[in-house]
Amino acid sequence: MMLIITLEIVGAVFVQQLESQNLRTFKNQISLQRYVSTNLTNELSRTSTTSANKQIRILLSDANIPSTANTEIRVIDNKGTIRGTNEANNQTIVGQKTTDNAVKKVIYNNSGGSESTTYDAETNQYYYTKITPLIKQSSGSSTPVGVVYIRASLKSVYNSISQVTTIYLLAAIIAVGLGLILSLVISRAITVPITEMKEQTLRIARGDYSGQVKIYGNDELGQLAIAVNNLSVRVEEAQESTESERRRLNSVMAHMTDGVIATDRRGNVTIINETAVEFLDVDSDQAIGQSILDILNIRKQYTLRDLLEDPDEIMLDFSTDDHDLILQAYFSLIQRESGFISGLACVLHDVTEQQKIDQDRKQFVSNVSHELRTPLTSVRSYIEALSDGAWKDPEIAPKFLKVTQEETDRMIRMINDLLTLSRMDSGTQKLNLELVNLNELFNYVLNRFDMIIDSNEQNERSDKHYTIKREFTKRDLWVEIDTDRFTQVLDNIMNNAIKYSPDGGVVTCRLIETHNNVIMSIADQGLGIPRADIPHVFDRFYRVDKARSRAQGGTGLGLAISKEVVQSLGGKIWVESREGHGSTFYISLPYEPYDEGDDLWDEV
Repeated sequence: MMLIITLEIVGAVFVQQLESQNLRTFKNQISLQRYVSTNLTNELSRTSTTSANKQIRILLSDANIPSTANTEIRVIDNKGTIRGTNEANNQTIVGQKTTDNAVKKVIYNNSGGSESTTYDAETNQYYYTKITPLIKQSSGSSTPVGVVYIRASLKSVYNSISQVTTIYLLAAIIAVGLGLILSLVISRAITVPITEMKEQTLRIARGDYSGQVKIYGNDELGQLAIAVNNLSVRVEEAQESTESERRRLNSVMAHMTDGVIATDRRGNVTIINETAVEFLDVDSDQAIGQSILDILNIRKQYTLRDLLEDPDEIMLDFSTDDHDLILQAYFSLIQRESGFISGLACVLHDVTEQQKIDQDRKQFVSNVSHELRTPLTSVRSYIEALSDGAWKDPEIAPKFLKVTQEETDRMIRMINDLLTLSRMDSGTQKLNLELVNLNELFNYVLNRFDMIIDSNEQNERSDKHYTIKREFTKRDLWVEIDTDRFTQVLDNIMNNAIKYSPDGGVVTCRLIETHNNVIMSIADQGLGIPRADIPHVFDRFYRVDKARSRAQGGTGLGLAISKEVVQSLGGKIWVESREGHGSTFYISLPYEPYDEGDDLWDEV
């Protein structure tokens, strides 16, 4: 378009200048020589019209006028009479009056002549008309004697202009064609690299960094192509780094034991990990977009401004009848380098077990204080009584000393049990494991209790009578245990069974084998354990019948020690009981059966 517009402007100016130049040349060519004009003036001044007209005709025929112009020349005197013409075929007009108004205007108005270009519709041609006055100079005065009327066809001039214009248009068309071809080649050389770079940038936007832009040269486009290739590599590296960090962050958040929640500046949840979903019992998709105040159910206690202005830790209790759950929520601000707060981060830490341990520790300290205070108070009272003179009484003093000794023994047993539990809790209690025939060990423990029962009955020390019943499997069961510790467990359970059995009660002891376990049970016929107390039977210092247990010298730690020992051996202990129908304690130990021919000992 620029080339076409340029050629059009140049062509218009060129044709216009060519036309002006040709017209000036043509006008100069059809003008009468000065001597011809002088002779014509003289001839018009003569009185002999006939001889003058003949001479005028000769002068006009000898005038140097181009024949291609088809020029018509007329000589007209000052009376408007045509005196001569150069047209041989039109001599009849000589002597006639002119009808041309332009000629009359020049003659009668004594004007300085005129020039004009006219168009003849009949011949479809342009004509140049020139009227020149003929003035006779005499005695310092000028007298017009007539005019010369010249009418020439401009056909040759415009034909020449048309030919030049045609040549120019043809040259312009050829130039435009070549320019278009060249512009297409140049534009293609420009647009192809740009198109390739555009496609590469679109691939980069879609996340495809595999392509490379072809470099066609070292010009600006080539440098731009190199920059795009470098950009593709850099973006790919940055994307891989970002993706790696995102995967690492997702992996960390997915495997965190703490719940993590992130929000935007309006407090709406944007990120929540699986642990937080499990803690809060919500759907992850539904949680996204909700307010953190609603997710944590703290809208009544806090506002978003409270969390943003004073982020601190909050204890959240989500405990239900089925399970306990206490969470500690830590809040922190998500800020940019400029200080603009873009969100809030919340970490949820499960402190249920810690709270339980703290509560148990407080309860344990309270129980220890209470359990030690009672015997110490009793010992102090008896010692004060002895100091006040009771030691002189031979009947009272021995009784007081016996009570003091019993309470002291009780405190020693309690402290030893506490030391045993402390070593088990810290992991410093070592187990001396050995492969033991459980049938024989159980019988050994029960035989001792049979002897105690028989001895009490013979010495009439007890007002109740008991019977121990055995139901053992006939197969020998060998289990790897710590004999001393496990014997202590059996002693604790048997002592409790005998203590709480009624007169004439039967304590049933069973030993059975399952696929991978050995199960021992000790059942009594006592009053049983209330349902509400069963989950706490193995707690430290917990007594179902507190008054009776303390009266019989129990420390309240026997079943707690039993549970720790059994669990350290990889087993389980539990109790089943109904109030008024007795209690049954079960012990399950891992067991691997072997054939009779297998050697029990490894060769050294």
